[in-house]
Amino acid sequence: MILNQEDTVLLVIDIQEKLINATFNKEIIEAKSKILANVANILKIPTILTEQYPKGLGNTIRAIKSALNEYEVFEKTDFNALTDNKLVEYLERLKCKQVVVIGIETHICVHQTVDALLKKGYEVAVVLDACGSRKDYEHNYALNYMKNSGAKIKTTEMAVFELLKTAKHPNFKEIQGYVK
Repeated sequence: MILNQEDTVLLVIDIQEKLINATFNKEIIEAKSKILANVANILKIPTILTEQYPKGLGNTIRAIKSALNEYEVFEKTDFNALTDNKLVEYLERLKCKQVVVIGIETHICVHQTVDALLKKGYEVAVVLDACGSRKDYEHNYALNYMKNSGAKIKTTEMAVFELLKTAKHPNFKEIQGYVK
């Protein structure tokens, strides 16, 4: 599965203030999720943010929100974001077949949401360096599990350059600055 700009949505799962501070790879998640948010913004890729109990865990980190001009936020308490009918309806209205997923925690909310997306027939790309868990082995096992379930595991740069397709893309120079 190669990502297509016109057929992709970015789903940011629970990259929130208190959750990111508990991950083993905080700096990498923050840097890579910011790159993907900037790229989504430049390419006008619809972006959905989920927030797990924001009253207690805080909101989506500033690095992501400040990179985006437009996004939809869905608060949740279920680990699987697709149990929210409003989110599912919004996703269906977008008419995108491909979902790029980043988030916290890889082995809980990301994994359960990816499983639900696959069951609904979406092509799912999980960006491994923009996801995290408290423990690295939980993160790594979940990535392997999702791969075996049918999700495609990609790095940030893989996703970015698949969306661009060519150095002749009108936004190539602007986006190249984020991945150098």
